[in-house]
Amino acid sequence: MKKQVSDTFSIRNTMIRNRICVPPMVVYNWSDGSGYVDDKHVEHYRQLAHGGAGLIIQEATCVTAEGQLAQTQLGIWEDGQIAGLRRITQAVHAEGCPIFVQIHHAGIVGIAEHALCPSAYQLGDKTGAEMSVEQIHAIQQAFIRAAQRAYQAGYDGVELHGCHRYLMCQFLNRRVNTRADVYGEHPEQFVLEILEGIRKTVPEDFVVGIRLGAFEPTLEDGIRHAKILEQHGIDFLDISYGFTEEQETEKPAGFPYKDIVYAAGEIKKQVSVPVFAVNGIRTPEDARGALELTQVDMIDVGRGSLANPNWTADALAGRETDTCLDCSVCQWRIDPARCAGRLLHEKRQK
Repeated sequence: MKKQVSDTFSIRNTMIRNRICVPPMVVYNWSDGSGYVDDKHVEHYRQLAHGGAGLIIQEATCVTAEGQLAQTQLGIWEDGQIAGLRRITQAVHAEGCPIFVQIHHAGIVGIAEHALCPSAYQLGDKTGAEMSVEQIHAIQQAFIRAAQRAYQAGYDGVELHGCHRYLMCQFLNRRVNTRADVYGEHPEQFVLEILEGIRKTVPEDFVVGIRLGAFEPTLEDGIRHAKILEQHGIDFLDISYGFTEEQETEKPAGFPYKDIVYAAGEIKKQVSVPVFAVNGIRTPEDARGALELTQVDMIDVGRGSLANPNWTADALAGRETDTCLDCSVCQWRIDPARCAGRLLHEKRQK
């Protein structure tokens, strides 16, 4: 049966009202360095939920202070942060939209002076030292406790951040992870133990998915990881790029969308759990076309939703959506009031 953007479906017991997801996109400079939620975060996610998206996945929210990618990143590493996070979930749920939170540790690409990495690895001017087994277990417990806090804060689920060069991604990429123990011989083991730990501490209907690198370093590896994760109970796979310095991307000639969208479709052929596709989806025609061509379950519309928080509602109603204008430096991340795409959209609404 042909999938439609307007179709509903469920992940565990969480009902998704359509096939458009607002993916996690970090908002810099809104937190004060403590990792605590600001009023701006609450209003930002309320607007996105009001705009009709089927699902929102909150930006990368760090499981330890040392694992941050930036000092103003949101955190979920201590109980005091739960109250602010609950303000976000309450605002989003009031608009009839489910919300997951992406839980994250940056590893070698983070702000820590002594960066954690599964193996000794040089990235630019930064060197990661091989983690001890004790350090691995400590970070796994940080992820598990973060998921518990997410449940307490009212999220419908969590997305493990396993791509974009961050720590989970570093474990999954065999060119970065060269360990000689079980965490190197079976790179997915780091993630599987976190998944198992979360399942033991949250209710059965709490969703646990992963943002997974497709080319890790090859598509064959990405497919293998996806199948293993499905076998161990992952609820969805949100497919993106992995460790970019150590990946081999591919797509056939004539494929009309990004290579990562192609990869999501190839992974979908191999698993039965919901698969999300992302990158370069700007228009409703792109969303419908990618959904039909790849047969994935959800389409992530990120930058378009920043430029126009009502992107999904406008798309479903057949209205002009407007979209990101691909500025060389994203002005929205600096100051949303300077976003050229949003300014154009607001001008057209007058």
